[in-house]
Amino acid sequence: MAGRIAIDAAVVETPGAPFQIERLEIDPPGPGQVLVRIRACGICHTDMVMRDGDLPIPFPVVLGHEGAGVVAAVGQNVDHVMPGDSVLLSFHSCGACPACHDHQPGYCTDFVPRNFLGVRQPGEGGLWRGDQPVGGNIFGQSAFATHALAHRDNVVKVDADLPLVLLAPLGCGIQTGAGTVLETLKVAPGESVAILGAGAVGLAAVMAAVIAGAGRIAVLDRHAHRLDLARQLGATETASETADLVGLFDYVLDTTGVLALLEPAVALLAQRGTLALIAAYPPGAAGLDASAIMSMGRRIVGVIEGGVDPQQFIPRLIEYYRDGRLPLEKITKIYNLDNIEQAFAASKMGSVIKAVISIP
Repeated sequence: MAGRIAIDAAVVETPGAPFQIERLEIDPPGPGQVLVRIRACGICHTDMVMRDGDLPIPFPVVLGHEGAGVVAAVGQNVDHVMPGDSVLLSFHSCGACPACHDHQPGYCTDFVPRNFLGVRQPGEGGLWRGDQPVGGNIFGQSAFATHALAHRDNVVKVDADLPLVLLAPLGCGIQTGAGTVLETLKVAPGESVAILGAGAVGLAAVMAAVIAGAGRIAVLDRHAHRLDLARQLGATETASETADLVGLFDYVLDTTGVLALLEPAVALLAQRGTLALIAAYPPGAAGLDASAIMSMGRRIVGVIEGGVDPQQFIPRLIEYYRDGRLPLEKITKIYNLDNIEQAFAASKMGSVIKAVISIP
């Protein structure tokens, strides 16, 4: 169709299938859309869950939701970015519901269709294989490709001198861990934090806890190299078993999604402590002791995307990066698009903290 351009994209044909690099076509941007020439895209655990078909996404599909690149074209009603601007991409929201008005777009009433189902609004462009549509618009971007269609609300303009390949993960994983500490929990100086899981989200939480001036910062993980890195980033203590975490904590953050860890996590909470659930959890009962929660005034809070507004929070993260307080280079390994399968395998095994796909 006239106006479409050819792109290369990593396509997953069916649940659990490998990525295949294919030539597709992408529409020009419709109203409120932004066409971005992708330079990099981080790999998030949610991408793995989606590829396996454990979340409701449209196959065949192009994944990728930590995109970064340069604006190629804008649709109608887009005036905060223009062609040539460097941008980071985050999740998509409606902008009109009570949560969006409260600068909490992660709790948008339309979050699932806009981020998982690939639903497009009237007039919006999409991805094509010949005359057949390909699932796109995942998290409002689908950025494992040379180009992606994003939206007015999930495109954040950044300075042109910034290294997009390092900053791409700010749009999801990093803002989730850091935002939970700094915005949702508002950890105060001297307070204690235990972080379950030392992946990208967990280590972002460690860096944020240091920024917040937390006292004890404990990290739990199975991998010794991740615990070593956690200590380098500011953790004051580490453990490979919950039984080795001594004492009680003002906050416990679970980034693992392992239901069996939640009951011992509650037991780690001090009186009036808070457990933050910030992982992708399977359906099922967690088996929590209600009396242990009620009698101590403990709280459990679910957190999506750190509970932040990316338009406001990503610029803060960039300032922390510029100040040296968010050393993303210590957790990042870069792969090219042709090696996306290798990058996913390394991420799944835990040998890599944050894999980023570079698309020069």
